[in-house]
Amino acid sequence: MRSFERRGVALAEALAAVVVLVGCAGAPPPRAATPSPSAAPSSSAAATSSARPPPAPVAKTVEPVTAAELGTTWRPGCPVEPEQLRRVDVDYVGFDGQTHRGELIVHEDLATDVIAIFEQLYRLGYPVDKIRTVDNYPDADDELSMEDNNTSAFNCRLIPGTNEWSPHAYGRAIDINTLINPCLYANGYFEPRNAAAYLDRSRTDPGVIHNGDPAEHAFTDRGWQWGGDWRVPDYQHFERP
Repeated sequence: MRSFERRGVALAEALAAVVVLVGCAGAPPPRAATPSPSAAPSSSAAATSSARPPPAPVAKTVEPVTAAELGTTWRPGCPVEPEQLRRVDVDYVGFDGQTHRGELIVHEDLATDVIAIFEQLYRLGYPVDKIRTVDNYPDADDELSMEDNNTSAFNCRLIPGTNEWSPHAYGRAIDINTLINPCLYANGYFEPRNAAAYLDRSRTDPGVIHNGDPAEHAFTDRGWQWGGDWRVPDYQHFERP
């Protein structure tokens, strides 16, 4: 697997900018506390197999979903109805180097796109810690999902600090390896709260995304936008306008 060595946008410049992010979970408090060392990922999650995985199976599963199946990620008044969403099963290479299957809820228009993107990530050997729908966390709490380094898509929530729906509320955004690819705010706050070590974007840990990486291009070559390119970056966030 190709190493991801290109530096991200300098943190000092990013924290000085004033831009509203769309990928983070909630309106930020004035300042985040410095996480304790115990919040860092376990050593087992830091390594991945050097061997390239076998080709992913051709068959993929795309299924409709109901309001009951969406659980706490959907409620009446959300900008899309359950009938407009699809559950997409994707294969991925875990941090253990093994093949796993996860579920992403996305807008029906993007199901084919998402299959192609994760097929490409799989063939690249790009490691993903886990892929779970956010209803696996109490009250669909995005902070808990991010702290768990979870990759997810649909969640009916607002853009932080606004009354506007997030692209996640439309099923048109994916946050990937969310602990090691944090999102930043102009006031210096960051999410998830245990991600302090990963504000250093010179790191080359498996799963860390840098500008120009093949993993980034798996999305952007298909017209998706990467939050890591924003002046105040959201490294985990990809969205399809």
